[in-house]
Amino acid sequence: MPEMESWESEKGITFLKRIGVRSGQTVADFGARVGHYVIPASRLVGAEGRVYAFDRDSDALAELERKEAVRGADNIITIKTAGETELDLADQSVDVFLLYDVLHLMPASSRYALYEEALRVLRASGFLSVYPKHVIDDDAGHHFMNLTAEDVGREVCMAGFVVRDKVCGTLSHDDTLVQGCVWNFAKESPRRGLP
Repeated sequence: MPEMESWESEKGITFLKRIGVRSGQTVADFGARVGHYVIPASRLVGAEGRVYAFDRDSDALAELERKEAVRGADNIITIKTAGETELDLADQSVDVFLLYDVLHLMPASSRYALYEEALRVLRASGFLSVYPKHVIDDDAGHHFMNLTAEDVGREVCMAGFVVRDKVCGTLSHDDTLVQGCVWNFAKESPRRGLP
């Protein structure tokens, strides 16, 4: 998959820089799968940073670990979950929390529990980044059959976040590249409302 190799080594790094991931940060990716965001994040945060990759699929995490070994990355920590929303991370220990193309698989109660967990683990200056894929206007599926991206944004705000910005461009979805937008939310921000 040359397209995804290019994403993980170049385009993904560029995109994550655009959303605000920086060298030395700690990133948590919930629903990391095979690491299409974990690998570029690990390169971006560097040796001083750390990336936590949470997923319930053992095969996907094994593929991520294989790629990690090939690239010699030693700042990635893979964590097998059973889909629970309580994460074994310290309070205020994360700079960036990624929820990319995973929320549509969760009922509302689990999504709210995950937003609360993100609030707990994010540092005051940290942010939550959400890719609300599979909403009404984007191949609706599962628990997002009746939700728009704006609805998802409102639900994140109701959980205690405020919209920081919206960043659009080329994104990884499954094992291909697509055009889409992610929404970034801060714990505190002077900006209120939806973009």
